[in-house]
Amino acid sequence: MNEITVSEEISSVVNGKTPFGDFFGHLLDKIVEFLPTLLFALVIYLVGCFLNKIVMKLITKGLDKGHLDDTVHGFIKSLVSIVLWIFVIIIVLTILGIPMNSIVAAVSSAGIAIGLSMKDSLSNVAGGILVLVGKQFKAGDYVSIDGTSGTVNEITILYTKMTSSDNKSIYIPNGIVSNAVIINYNAEKIRRVDWVFSISYQNDIKEAKNAIKEVIANNSLILQDKEQFIYVKALAASSVDIEVRVWTENANYTEVYYSMLEDIKEAFDMHGIVIPYNQLDIHMVEDK
Repeated sequence: MNEITVSEEISSVVNGKTPFGDFFGHLLDKIVEFLPTLLFALVIYLVGCFLNKIVMKLITKGLDKGHLDDTVHGFIKSLVSIVLWIFVIIIVLTILGIPMNSIVAAVSSAGIAIGLSMKDSLSNVAGGILVLVGKQFKAGDYVSIDGTSGTVNEITILYTKMTSSDNKSIYIPNGIVSNAVIINYNAEKIRRVDWVFSISYQNDIKEAKNAIKEVIANNSLILQDKEQFIYVKALAASSVDIEVRVWTENANYTEVYYSMLEDIKEAFDMHGIVIPYNQLDIHMVEDK
């Protein structure tokens, strides 16, 4: 009797004649009914991914052929990529039958939550836009931003990427960049080069200045038609300090700066001009 009852119950579950069987039967029907829509949404998602890659490649080619500065490329590509993905996700959710009003409400709520939790990131986005509009620098410029120096590579949607002189990658949030003091060393075509050379009190100042003038005249990278400054800056404790200022093309700044140091040292040696060490004269007074 018990065996017959168990068999009947199993048969009832299989045939959907119990509440438990009705639930799973109804669930299975819904899954089968929804499966084509789910597959269609998946196909649209994959097509969207493929189209996004094509669009990004076209945009990259267009930017490379265009007249926009290289600094802008990273920012534009990041922004377009985000917009494309949002567009694909909205289409997929619509195909799955989620009402547009619900999508808008969810996006709005998420936007508020994300805005509160990512206010620093949003300030970086706004900062990036301000930097691009202000055009304080472009790709390839050597700049100092908030005390950090390097060559600008690109501006992304959140960060400005630079490379230091010793080949380190530097990422500065755009929010900091837009509010920082920026020194652009490549903004102008020519640049002034400054030195201070020290000579001994026993040396002749005019002879030292003439030696410096001779070195300047023989340096082809120095702009000879620009004002040259060679004057005593200070009478220091152990030396007479002579300040020198000349002008050169921006691209030649580093070479002029270091080559002059070497040439001035050789010229001083040739003329017997001493570059003194720090020294202290002590006078002994005998007690009487």
